[in-house]
Amino acid sequence: MLKNRFRKYLPVVVDVETGGFDPETNAILEIAITLIEQEDDNFIVGETFRHHITPFKGLIVEDESLEFTKIKLDHPLRNAVSEIDALQDLFKIINKTRNKYECSRAILVGHNAHFDHSFLTASYKRNNIKKTPFHKFSLIDTVSLGVLATGQTVLARICDELDIDYDNEEAHSAAYDTIVTAKVFCSIVNKFDN
Repeated sequence: MLKNRFRKYLPVVVDVETGGFDPETNAILEIAITLIEQEDDNFIVGETFRHHITPFKGLIVEDESLEFTKIKLDHPLRNAVSEIDALQDLFKIINKTRNKYECSRAILVGHNAHFDHSFLTASYKRNNIKKTPFHKFSLIDTVSLGVLATGQTVLARICDELDIDYDNEEAHSAAYDTIVTAKVFCSIVNKFDN
């Protein structure tokens, strides 16, 4: 059972796209999660859920970040929601999956997971969110898993070593990055188990 493999933690891949590198002053612009599911004795990539985020009032969005992520804040089809609405929706999805696998908490999985975790933590504070499905400080970082399994730390290079398709044009979209990171996570964990 999935719950037994990760000490009753449900691994959930998370990625945020942001308006800069400072979680206290730069806005979250996009957030996505990809669920990890179990099929037979293997972990597989589950569904992905994404929200475009309306920048929190008073936070900074740097032009360089928009150029890097290719996010167009004024795009008519962007359908952005507030941070709190996005988080509450994603928490419901995570909790439903957590209950399905009888897990006690979720654990954030990410590529450079501390970056995503720092932005989520800042968001919890400014939105007065007291309870989240995630463990407060434990994380699973695919940089560490990747360097152990392949000798590489860059996501594209890890994917190359694991024969996972990686599209540089799609990269830096929260949804795409969580799917690729979930593939890396499942590939490494499944090989380690065998």
